[in-house]
Amino acid sequence: MTRPLDDILVVSLEQAVAAPYCSSRLADAGARVIKVERPEGDFARGYDRVARGQSAYFVWLNRGKESIALNIKAEADKALLARMVDRADVFIQNLAPGAAARAGFGSEDLRRRHPRLVTCDISGYGEEGPYAEMKAYDLLVQAESGLAAITGRPEGPGRVGVSVCDIAAGMYAYMAVLEALIARQRSGAGTGLAVSLFDGMADWMTVPLLHQAYGGRAPARAGLNHPSIAPYGAYGAADGEVVLSIQNEREWRRFCAEVLERPALAEDPRFADNPARVANRPALDREIAAVFGTLGRAALIGRLRAAGIAYGALNSVAELERHPQLRRAAADTPGGAVELVAPPARVGGETVALGAVPALDQHGASIREEFAA
Repeated sequence: MTRPLDDILVVSLEQAVAAPYCSSRLADAGARVIKVERPEGDFARGYDRVARGQSAYFVWLNRGKESIALNIKAEADKALLARMVDRADVFIQNLAPGAAARAGFGSEDLRRRHPRLVTCDISGYGEEGPYAEMKAYDLLVQAESGLAAITGRPEGPGRVGVSVCDIAAGMYAYMAVLEALIARQRSGAGTGLAVSLFDGMADWMTVPLLHQAYGGRAPARAGLNHPSIAPYGAYGAADGEVVLSIQNEREWRRFCAEVLERPALAEDPRFADNPARVANRPALDREIAAVFGTLGRAALIGRLRAAGIAYGALNSVAELERHPQLRRAAADTPGGAVELVAPPARVGGETVALGAVPALDQHGASIREEFAA
């Protein structure tokens, strides 16, 4: 099966999450990705051992790649990496600030030598500004970007349960690399890309930021409620919880009439429109609880479904594992096959096949031979 990036060579001097996310998605699309690891390996290999003896993060983010271990402070390995970059279409790096340039692999110098090369530098806070030299990891950026301040329950801030800052940066880097490759087809010239964890999360924080800038205050932490739409969140039935969402006034009236069986509530001035419902959320929640508390979860879901109101279950990860909509795809690893989540985009109605996860330096000998001086 021909894939869009089958003729693209990516050399990625990478570690942890953000850059490996980007390069793994390029590999899914058919690119040949050579992962350059330090002699002791990408430190993400040691995060845990839950996936057949390997790190869950590493297995997720390194399928479909070749691995070579290099010490780029050693002249022979540095020269080998330079020869690899000579043939590459894309060079990605997310080392500590300034480390790639000090080693002789700064993006501007590389593009001067190779005008068709697309370079992508992934950092914590960007290439300039007062934070440019700071190291950054996901939780630090969740805190710095204000994400933690709007996450959690009213009692205090919380961490989003997955590495959203790393993942956002990796996604933006992937999109930018694809755009740069399309642009190169037209112009013949490569591009220098720079993506930071902070910029990625700042973009995701645009709605709270606009509330702060133009409304005078950011949305409050609301737990499992939406901060600016009501009712939208988790509500208790007599024997469990249901998450529901009202998105417009038509749905609100239908919710009152057919789910709560209180059509007059839709005309209550306290709840007449969404801003009023948000302002009077405690009173609204009491009205909903008075009805929901008399219903079993199955009966409540029956009413929501009949009324065409959006709802969902408050699932655990164990329930996600058994979810009937969850699509899986297997990837071979040194410890055996691991069932990963299938890539979200289907191509021609088919799930993209996943490449194998490499052992450290698994391809080192063959790559050294291929790129010998």
